[in-house]
Amino acid sequence: MAWTTKTEDQPKFTCSTGADVLIQTILHEGTKVIFGYPGGAVLPIYDALYRKKVRHVLTRHEQGAIHAAEGYARVSGKPGVVIATSGPGATNLVTGLMDASIDSLPVVVFTGQVARSVIDTDAFQEADVMGITAPATKHNFQVRNLHDLPRIVKEAFYIATTGRPGPVLVDLPKDICASRAYWKPEDTNIDLPGIDLPGYHVPDKAAKEKIYRLAEAVEKAQRPVLLAGAGVIHAKASGRMQSFAQNRQIPVVTTLLGLGSMPASHPLFLGMGGMHGTYTANMALSECDLLINIGSRFDDRLTGNLSKFAPEAKVAHVDIDPSEIGKNVAVDYPIVGDADTVLRQLEKAAGPCPDRQNWLKHLNVYAQKHPLHYEVPEDKTIPPQRVVERVCYFAGPDAIIATDVGQHQMWTAQYYRFEHPNHFVSSGGLGTMGFGFPAAIGAQIAKPEKKVVAIVGDGGFQMTLQELAVIKELHLPVKIIILNNHALGMVRQWQEAFYEKRYAHSIPSFQPDFVRLAESYGVAGRKVTKLDDLDNVLESAMITPDPVLVDCRVRQMENVFPMVAPGKGLQEMTGV
Repeated sequence: MAWTTKTEDQPKFTCSTGADVLIQTILHEGTKVIFGYPGGAVLPIYDALYRKKVRHVLTRHEQGAIHAAEGYARVSGKPGVVIATSGPGATNLVTGLMDASIDSLPVVVFTGQVARSVIDTDAFQEADVMGITAPATKHNFQVRNLHDLPRIVKEAFYIATTGRPGPVLVDLPKDICASRAYWKPEDTNIDLPGIDLPGYHVPDKAAKEKIYRLAEAVEKAQRPVLLAGAGVIHAKASGRMQSFAQNRQIPVVTTLLGLGSMPASHPLFLGMGGMHGTYTANMALSECDLLINIGSRFDDRLTGNLSKFAPEAKVAHVDIDPSEIGKNVAVDYPIVGDADTVLRQLEKAAGPCPDRQNWLKHLNVYAQKHPLHYEVPEDKTIPPQRVVERVCYFAGPDAIIATDVGQHQMWTAQYYRFEHPNHFVSSGGLGTMGFGFPAAIGAQIAKPEKKVVAIVGDGGFQMTLQELAVIKELHLPVKIIILNNHALGMVRQWQEAFYEKRYAHSIPSFQPDFVRLAESYGVAGRKVTKLDDLDNVLESAMITPDPVLVDCRVRQMENVFPMVAPGKGLQEMTGV
């Protein structure tokens, strides 16, 4: 290798620390920004950051850092990079690691650790980061030898970004980062080794015989449906999927995180499926004779009661992660491969398709009879669905929307018209409250030319609201729209539906003044309590070049419909 820790012939070598080696290697991977929070065990790393003049975003909590990295990764397609200190700094990242793991987001995290000499002695701010994060990461490393550092960093980025993306953690003992390293002055980069991971295989093409079997099924199907998950977006396959659906006249249903893979304006788009999906989408899943799932996990919020899911359908599942195929739903056509590559293979293999106009007309009748709907009350209090519709109108189809988790998330999924992939940023599998606002910060940093809007609830926003300091400090024009029903809305809805309206701790007796809170951070705030004032406030918020918070006081007892209750099939929706 071009660098060494040995001190012989020192006059021929340039000296620096292990932390410098780390930063040099991270930059070599194309990293443009790092999210993080300093602490004792990472002081050598932060000293190297200072000397290298790397762009670093100081969030006000480690959870904010990793959610910002997730938002950055989602909209940019590049790995989000995070640094946190040992002990509580590392453990504060676990929620974000699990979130990124379930939602397949490429995040590379570097945690400080106590010196090697005191590991396993319960030293100050020591934690078993490897043991704690193993279930929450795609892979984790602990560096025990400085010579291994460049190889481990390179492997971490490779694992995070290939195959099914996911978070990778590198744990760094402080003495590794403080150690001295030497390399030849003529070397402009550290001599990085190649990737050699014998046990790690990244699928690409699918087996030809499986492609031909599915192509034949597509040709014969009278009532096919294509289910698009986040895997379509991760594989940059949205355009190819749209073309395939158009050429074969196959209607498309998306998962929550697949929103945007099919334009909302496309006539073949039926909406989101699942617990709060559209009536048309859920009936299509229930009545189809061929279900082609591309890049979705078949999670319980999508399928409802598995015994009643797609009862008339042969099921095809295309996924780059073989462990997902057959995990929840029995599959007739299992295909392991990259979504874009598999769609290209299918397009070549598929012959002429039958006339599917009757199927499309049948679904259109459902759409006409059972559209999404809500009531505007006579007292002109604000329906939360109306807020989402008007944000969509004023922000436009090119805006990036990040949400927290709860009722507002479902209303956004239902009523915002997503036309492009990577424009919807939300926590899907883990359902992490507090995700939306810091994720919007990461999205804005990734796409500074875009309008970025965080649609959040009053409950989730209070979990990470300290990141208001970041948008003020960095002059990020993030728009924060709070659908404020003075309740933990989804919890309250379930208590109404399944617990005889026993609203245990879902309607707090106290709530802060969000406008004054924003102003204390130097961010402009507006409050809207009347429907007649909504448009003026939202329009003003969307055109300002500055960050702004809008506190929309919406109806407290409004529920999200349609809804599929736990244990029910998708065809057993209420509130349609």
